[in-house]
Amino acid sequence: MATVPGYSPSLWVRLCHALPRLDLTLQSRDNVFTPDSWEYQQTLLVLSSLSAIALVLSLLVVLSFLIHYCCCHRGDSSSGSEEEEEEDDTSGAHGYSGKKGRGICCVTWVSVAAVTICCVAIGIGFYGNSEANDGMYQLTSSLLTANYTLASVNHLVLDTVTGLQLSITGPLTTMEELFSSSMPFLVSTRTCRRLSETVVALLSSLTLGRPSGVPSLNNGAGNSSSAIASPPVTPVPPSLSPPAPLPTSPLPGPFSPGWAANTLMVNEDYRWLSYVLLLLLDLVVCLFILLGLAKQARWLLILMTVLAWLALFLSWGSLGLETATVVAVSDFCSDPNTFVLNSTHFNSGTSSEILDYYLTCNRRMNSPFQQSQRALSSIHTHLSSLEREALPQIPKAERPLREVQEILNATEGNFHQLVALLNCRGLNKDYVDSLKGLCYDGMEGLLYLSLYSFLSALAFTAILCSLPGAWRSFPSDLEEYEDSDSESEDPFTSHQARRQTAMGSQRGALPAFYSYQGAGWTPPFSSAPPLPTPNVSSNGNPGYESLPLIDRQTPPP
Repeated sequence: MATVPGYSPSLWVRLCHALPRLDLTLQSRDNVFTPDSWEYQQTLLVLSSLSAIALVLSLLVVLSFLIHYCCCHRGDSSSGSEEEEEEDDTSGAHGYSGKKGRGICCVTWVSVAAVTICCVAIGIGFYGNSEANDGMYQLTSSLLTANYTLASVNHLVLDTVTGLQLSITGPLTTMEELFSSSMPFLVSTRTCRRLSETVVALLSSLTLGRPSGVPSLNNGAGNSSSAIASPPVTPVPPSLSPPAPLPTSPLPGPFSPGWAANTLMVNEDYRWLSYVLLLLLDLVVCLFILLGLAKQARWLLILMTVLAWLALFLSWGSLGLETATVVAVSDFCSDPNTFVLNSTHFNSGTSSEILDYYLTCNRRMNSPFQQSQRALSSIHTHLSSLEREALPQIPKAERPLREVQEILNATEGNFHQLVALLNCRGLNKDYVDSLKGLCYDGMEGLLYLSLYSFLSALAFTAILCSLPGAWRSFPSDLEEYEDSDSESEDPFTSHQARRQTAMGSQRGALPAFYSYQGAGWTPPFSSAPPLPTPNVSSNGNPGYESLPLIDRQTPPP
């Protein structure tokens, strides 16, 4: 395995890569990243099926609780009705019995705890979604930078190859005809032709596939005049350039970084939006469950129960997809160079030596561009010798020789730019940045999303087990109306006030303050001091009269 400088697999990548792999026949398989292999796809399907098994277990648990609420609580409610009537007089403000109140309190707190866990999972999910998006952004940005570098290289190579082909078919052919009588000059001219053909062959195999939006060398060879006249193309930053158009075919022959970047950006936008909608759905369900428990709204809890079923299925389904994705990414990130070198999409138009040079950027390896530079230097040497020795003897060869030199001078200018662009450090940096974005931030984000899906699935399982017991215990609107009508005519009177009124009525009515009884009537004994009563004196000032006036059964003045 060729190491990538500046990159090493993380701990999570190594742990996920070390997971055992089984196919559909439960036979052990290796963990080499081969996405086109059916055996490797079977291992991912087996790992994804674990979430389906967990979903079935969750459904069984929820159904068992539903059966318990539907069947067992009927007998409990009928047998304990007399006890609830006796405990109603001593119950709290909500009017529930002690046993029933304790059951409702337990169910409510279980629901609140499950909602709290779900909210924590939602926070983890938002963080994981952001981390995964950052990793994909770094990956696509590096691919776009590499794509524009390769586009500039291809334009320069196209100009150089077209110029050399023009010199081979034009001036060099004329020089061979003129030097046919002189064997040494003819040998030098044919050597220049052979070296030019060698440079054309070497330059045609330099780039890592064809970047998007760049024509092929064969198509550009026919329009030689426009290719020579076009100025050298410099790399354009991805932020200042429009994105490359997507091809119609699902996957082009040679690998295109621009095609890969645009495809990943489109898929990442849909993935990010899907997770945001899923997280918002879970958040809305959790908040409205808390609201329904606080308001004791049975209809709201029933509606949230239906949405909780949907969230449960989505949570386990997303966990299955995330598990397969995490394992596949860990397999790729553990040894990315092997997949890149062995994949036919990458090396369809590029030799493995050139790919290994750019992927590893080893200083001990010679640049594949050095052979082209040596060939061009040899062409210049032969042309200089022909200019010194052949022109004095054959003056007619001056014009084709000057044309060849002009083409080589333009080619040499392109070569200086190609030397800078084709240095392994630039493309290798883009390659390492893309690996870090996918294998560090992207992998971490996927793991957080997997944790979110697992916690939310457990939380919704607990919610579905506890909510039916909560909303079944809530009094209906008809029961609340009958209770309020039987206890007090005023439906807006609080339950505690109605209870105090009922308790006061049981103690008997107080005697009237003014009583005009017979002479034999005596007031009840009281140890409280006599209360003064206001009275108006003859001068208009208020006066006070004590209770003995009432005892004498005399009306107030």
